[in-house]
Amino acid sequence: MTKQCFFKQNNVQHIDYKDTELLKKFLNPHARILTTKRTNVSSGAQRKLALAVKRARFMGLLPYVAQ
Repeated sequence: MTKQCFFKQNNVQHIDYKDTELLKKFLNPHARILTTKRTNVSSGAQRKLALAVKRARFMGLLPYVAQ
């Protein structure tokens, strides 16, 4: 039995870069983006997630590196 994509399961249409609490769920303790295998997110949603995380980093909402 395979797990369903987090975003499809919770009916999330748009991954917003301003929703940092949601984005932090997909980052490891060093603030790196987790792989699709770890998060069970579809490939399309993973690309949108990566773009949202990168935008949030650029805007200063998320750190590039955590210590």
